[in-house]
Amino acid sequence: MALLSVQHLTHAFAGVRAVDDFNLELQQSELAAVIGPNGAGKTTVFNLITGVYRPTRGKITYKGDNLIGLPAHRIVAGGIARTFQNIRLFKELSVLENVHVAQYGQSSYSVVDSLLRLPRFRRQEEEQRERGLELLNVFSLEDCADMPARQLPYGRQRRLEIARALATKPTLLLLDEPAAGMNPAEAEELMRLILWIHREFELTILLIEHQMPVVMGAAQRILVLNFGKTIAEGTPEEIRANPAVIEVYLGEETDE
Repeated sequence: MALLSVQHLTHAFAGVRAVDDFNLELQQSELAAVIGPNGAGKTTVFNLITGVYRPTRGKITYKGDNLIGLPAHRIVAGGIARTFQNIRLFKELSVLENVHVAQYGQSSYSVVDSLLRLPRFRRQEEEQRERGLELLNVFSLEDCADMPARQLPYGRQRRLEIARALATKPTLLLLDEPAAGMNPAEAEELMRLILWIHREFELTILLIEHQMPVVMGAAQRILVLNFGKTIAEGTPEEIRANPAVIEVYLGEETDE
């Protein structure tokens, strides 16, 4: 059974189909990518999977359970985490606090424990702080743990958003254009980090990305969307050589 199964997914805005009969079977530990030109429907697919939108038609199951109709927090608690195309950090909170907030769903202490700062509350808070610092260390952010998130450079804010997603202890990680705004050197470093996360955290990852070196260097399988429809699917080598993909998206990049 696929970890994530998306069948005949369709979603329309004011009669315009942003996603049209999209299908995806994502296996445990797979690292796949969805690419396509702007407006192809990629982020809409993520929003449908994570409960931001409810599909017009289709079926989404995760570990065999239906996701359609579940609120976003239930989907996160079930093991699906994501980042966003536009960074959505709590800018006034510290770097560490941004990670800590993501862990509250794992807490088991009561309101009374919290108000009276009883041992169970203190123990779990300390455990989560240590876990947060470990994640910041993975992303080379430990030196700015107490800094407001808004003061981080753009590239480090991107890293923090991934760290915050991992703090929810997901099984499936959805990355929406994590290399957006990065220069080639930063994007290559991020690609290596994604591969490391995939291996070390034993995660299944679905990636949306426009930077082709990141996609081609990280993904095991690629789906290509255009006007909401899948026009190609295959390995990076197959996608690079696909005439339809070259025409609508990759263009001359395949000749480099």
